[in-house]
Amino acid sequence: MRAIPRILIAGTGSGCGKTTVTCALLQALVNRNLRVRACKCGPDYIDPMFHRHIVGRSSSNLDLFLLGPDTVRRLLAKAGAGCDITVIEGVMGYYDGLALDNSAASSWQVARVTHTPAVLVVDARAAALSVLATVEGFLNFQPHSQIAGVILNGCSAGVYEGLAKAIRERFGSRVQPLGFLPRMEDCRLESRHLGLVTADEVEGLDRKLEVLARQAAQSLDLEGLLALARSAPPLSFRPLPLPRFGETVRIALARDKAFCFYYADSLDLLARLGAELVPFSPLEDKELPPDIQGLYLGGGYPELYADRLSANRSMRRSIRQAVESGIPTVAECGGFMYLTQTIAGRPMAGALPGDCFDAGRLTRFGYLTLTAQSDSLLCAKGQKLPAHEFHHWDCTQLGGDWLAQKPSGRSWTSGLAGPTLYAGYPHLHFCAAPGAAVRFYTACIKEKHRHESDHPTR
Repeated sequence: MRAIPRILIAGTGSGCGKTTVTCALLQALVNRNLRVRACKCGPDYIDPMFHRHIVGRSSSNLDLFLLGPDTVRRLLAKAGAGCDITVIEGVMGYYDGLALDNSAASSWQVARVTHTPAVLVVDARAAALSVLATVEGFLNFQPHSQIAGVILNGCSAGVYEGLAKAIRERFGSRVQPLGFLPRMEDCRLESRHLGLVTADEVEGLDRKLEVLARQAAQSLDLEGLLALARSAPPLSFRPLPLPRFGETVRIALARDKAFCFYYADSLDLLARLGAELVPFSPLEDKELPPDIQGLYLGGGYPELYADRLSANRSMRRSIRQAVESGIPTVAECGGFMYLTQTIAGRPMAGALPGDCFDAGRLTRFGYLTLTAQSDSLLCAKGQKLPAHEFHHWDCTQLGGDWLAQKPSGRSWTSGLAGPTLYAGYPHLHFCAAPGAAVRFYTACIKEKHRHESDHPTR
């Protein structure tokens, strides 16, 4: 059991302002010199980048489809250890889950399994008494909603004062109004085809965050939010036993503007096994780091940087040689695209067959389960990995080494796998399948020993 003060910032739906509210709250709390951590419901990579920019530490994804209840509680406890408050940002609408007819893997389920009080962000623009109808609907939709507070977004101080009074009169102690944010058009966070623009790309982000934080200090009930967080009960969870290998391996980690989608807890798990993660840039560096025994190419936006990636011929050659020589390689989504022959006609690493093209829409979007069709780097034949896909680009050669199946039952074959390779569009989370991380690490140790035997000390 561990005491972790925490709240979950939920939304009535996408676009209601929960990310803006979350960022404003985080920055306001940091400005008070509090020890603050952040988490994100669901598989999203971009919102955690904003969290990290504000609080200075990695944000954990709490995804019930990928991870399951006990792992979610464990990661939440790890994230919030020793902190004054952990703020969890929800995903989509509060009750939105795997399908139209159920709330599986929703923000509400995260609040339920972690016993976290939720604060509902309601878009109050062009609305008055209807705000109360919205709040009542969310409170009563499930018998245990976990909703304990409301923040109104996009309204004036005068409107908030009247609505807050009405909320108190109608709902009493069931839910408390915890402040508002007015319309702040100058602080909007830009979007593109995979969601928000990443934190490093937002012009004037620090200025926007300070403006939001000053407003939050004035119009959000920070003391009420802190008190609500402290009311959360202790978390219970089982520890994760990991093997002790007793030797370190070096895994090259692609990390720049083109390759930036990684789960912090996945990388932490590899580090706990003993990996030294060596960052490099396929955009800027000329070749892979020296003396590596593994390669990890995460997702991102290689399509936006295709010209620069293609122009870096020495790096393309270095990576192709590494993959073809058998260095254990994990390549997800954008990393997979980079290993193919071309992206939009621009030559890439060429270690894998296929050409990548803009499909013009989200393709095979959402959660899925991968079943290994043969023994390979991450799994034995028949083993399963939870995963998700989120991309507009596709490839002429998807591979067929995994059976991918959505919760709806739809299935297809996809991905490339071998003794030293995982490559495909599905994103993975190693905390969902620690055994896959162990197999990857073990393969890296074998590569280290193979290299040592090829070059014995004289």
